[in-house]
Amino acid sequence: MSPRGRATRILRHAHGGEAMDLLATGDARQVYKQLLELLGEFAVTADAADRIRILTPLASREAMVGRLNDVREARDSWANLSESDQSAVLDAFAEYDDADGGDRAAVEAALALREIGLEGDVFSTLEEFDPDDLADALGALSGLERGGDGVGPGADDRLDDLREQLGAVEDAAATPGDLVEAVQQGARGTDDLREALTGQVTRDTGVDVSQVREAMPAEATDARDFVAETMRTLATDLRNQVENREETVAANLSEILERTREDIDRAVEAVEEIAVSISLARFALEFDLVAPEFVESDVCGVLEARNLFLVDAGESVQPITYAVGDHELSVSSPNAPPTGDRVAVLTGANSGGKTTLLETLCQVQLLAQMGLPVPARQARVGIVDTIVFHRRHASFNAGVLESTLRSVVPPVSAGGKTLMLVDEFEAITEPGSAADLLHGLVQLTVDREALGVFVTHLADDLEPLPAEARTDGIFAEGLTGELELEVDYQPRFETVGRSTPEFIVSRLVADADDRSERAGYETLATAVGETAVQRTLADARWQG
Repeated sequence: MSPRGRATRILRHAHGGEAMDLLATGDARQVYKQLLELLGEFAVTADAADRIRILTPLASREAMVGRLNDVREARDSWANLSESDQSAVLDAFAEYDDADGGDRAAVEAALALREIGLEGDVFSTLEEFDPDDLADALGALSGLERGGDGVGPGADDRLDDLREQLGAVEDAAATPGDLVEAVQQGARGTDDLREALTGQVTRDTGVDVSQVREAMPAEATDARDFVAETMRTLATDLRNQVENREETVAANLSEILERTREDIDRAVEAVEEIAVSISLARFALEFDLVAPEFVESDVCGVLEARNLFLVDAGESVQPITYAVGDHELSVSSPNAPPTGDRVAVLTGANSGGKTTLLETLCQVQLLAQMGLPVPARQARVGIVDTIVFHRRHASFNAGVLESTLRSVVPPVSAGGKTLMLVDEFEAITEPGSAADLLHGLVQLTVDREALGVFVTHLADDLEPLPAEARTDGIFAEGLTGELELEVDYQPRFETVGRSTPEFIVSRLVADADDRSERAGYETLATAVGETAVQRTLADARWQG
């Protein structure tokens, strides 16, 4: 594990990581990681991205509601800003990032954000600062930070002038011959030489006339020695002046820092908090997320939910309404999910979105328990102790079966509230045994008063289901004019979905270029129902 990975794990534990037990399976943890990656894409600073990376599920309903309220306030504050103000805020955070954070960058960002004149709860802490105190703190921080162990340029005009003069004198002293040649022209004696040197040095370096004269030796053997000695003495005097001035300025800046230390610390905290809040707000607005409603009963119900990963990938997404438990969703459709069933067995066509539905429910439950809004028009969730999400794995051996059972059975057996989301259990063992095992899992879920959605093609083999369970189905409706499978991804409740193989065979018949290959597919068409295949092909051609 990388140092950043170790630090992230430590910080997660320090910020409520005990609730990470919610993620009982590798697939649940993978969804969590993907959500954090997606959240991180909306971070306005690197620090905000780091803090988002350590967001965890929360341990109490109060904490979840508290974070949801914070995100709602941030979303409203951000949404109410004009595009120009939003751009100015992002620019301020970009400059903060370019400076790699720190006290100075935070104070600078706080001042920049104040100057924009932002309104809204998320920016309210900025109003508590005195801009003059922040400006003093910024000047002190800039002077000391840019100077390393000393005082940086721009902190004090007099110090900057002395340093510039010292540099010019040192440059002139490095080539005394040029200076001697310049001042000897027209000088007929010592007094002329003194005046010429004084004028030349004053013009070239900006040093005061009196200071140049004070640096001149009383006697010298020749003009070259006279010039060299003057410049050495002048450089030494200026160096001492620079050191003395720097000590004075550093002391003054340190005094300002001490006086404004509380403001600086508050600015650092405020900028970091605002950056995280705005990052989460941008995420919520981008995907039109809503706050879930936490209920005391056992339920996971969504109205017009969307899979975030598909939306982010630019896929066309059909919103889905689905629920297990006593959901009480505001659904007026005649196809509203039944209420009260603890378990649903979900059946239907291949590529029908069954796994995506499980993943969407996992996203909703996990985001809700992280205190974040969810991708649905409405969501009612009961808080669970464990999410058991298991995707279909295309491996058929005893080792995979054992590891899967060890992954999904202990959490639901241990007590507490569990949400079971299990995909095509039959993929890891033979169909007969899979039906028996899956029926046992459904019964175990009911017996332990858990909630569950189980995806399978073996619905008929699971009958009779417990009274608290139902069977739902997703149906393929035909082929498009481009011979793509057309699926209604909204499950039909208390109905077994069918895979409708005639659609697939129809597409294979239509796509076959080789005569013998086509004949083979036509044999399959006879097996599944030639009339249905021909009708499907005719419908597809008509649409095309």
